[in-house]
Amino acid sequence: MRALLTEKTDAGLVTSIRDVPDDQLGEGDVTVRVEWSTVNYKDALAVSGRGDIMKAFPLVGGIDLAGTVERSDNAAYKPGDRVLVNGWGLSQTHNGGYAEKACLPAEWLIPVPDAFSAREAMAIGTAGYTAMMCVMALETAGVTPASGDVLVTGANGGVGSIAISLLSKLGYRVVASTGRPEEADYLRALGAAELIDRNELSAPGRPIGKERWAGAVDSVGSHTLANVLAQTRYRGAVAACGLAQGMDLPGSMAPFILRNVSLLGIDSVNTPKHVRKQAWARLAVDLDPAKLLAATREISLDEVPTVTAQMLQGKGKGRVVVRIAP
Repeated sequence: MRALLTEKTDAGLVTSIRDVPDDQLGEGDVTVRVEWSTVNYKDALAVSGRGDIMKAFPLVGGIDLAGTVERSDNAAYKPGDRVLVNGWGLSQTHNGGYAEKACLPAEWLIPVPDAFSAREAMAIGTAGYTAMMCVMALETAGVTPASGDVLVTGANGGVGSIAISLLSKLGYRVVASTGRPEEADYLRALGAAELIDRNELSAPGRPIGKERWAGAVDSVGSHTLANVLAQTRYRGAVAACGLAQGMDLPGSMAPFILRNVSLLGIDSVNTPKHVRKQAWARLAVDLDPAKLLAATREISLDEVPTVTAQMLQGKGKGRVVVRIAP
């Protein structure tokens, strides 16, 4: 099979298109003919060797995949079924979506919702499914459109773009934090009502500040997350799902104690299957297909290394789907 393989050498990680024998697909009771994958920030970290994502080598990257079952030793799936996978061990300990085939444990798979093609499912991918879980977490915490504004950091990225689309369709007034004001039209088209410069949040700030938003979706972490928390309204909530600025949280207990703010951690890798299905069912209803299309561009498998490098330089925008077939 044709695959984008990452190998560890004395000079560092080397990623290239290779022909990989089918007997090196990995362990699993279902073989999937992969049609589409994605490029997420985590993929960029993995392929570049940053972030210590990949734990075994050589390894096929790609934390997402969608395609058709080719062979199954599990009664839950049969040849011809449309399936997708987000996270689990893909691109960490198990070959991922940047290959023409994948051998996977059946428990990692979920059916592609009828509302989506395989390409659309990957246009959503881990980023969109994570954004949906963030929105669901805010709802569970009691944040409603009537509560006030909701901030989205990293607004130009995959999670940010889809979070804006979801929140705006659900009736929230969305504030988008971005370092690229030239993308204002793009963010407003997705549903952002207001834009702020990310520099307002990215430097060390006060332990607690003026109340500005009722909730937030943060994919940045570090000082940004600390400042977001410090400016969240009384009994507000922040869903945190990313570490683009850093893994630290250099903030204060003040927002939690004085304003009863909730910090909600969102994990997309090991999420239980019933939660995944719930998130995908919501996406089929709450995500505007036209906005998803506007936020998506398509590349070939050969272009993945170039796009991941651009993403690490802060040049990513929206969602990137990877066409696996040549």
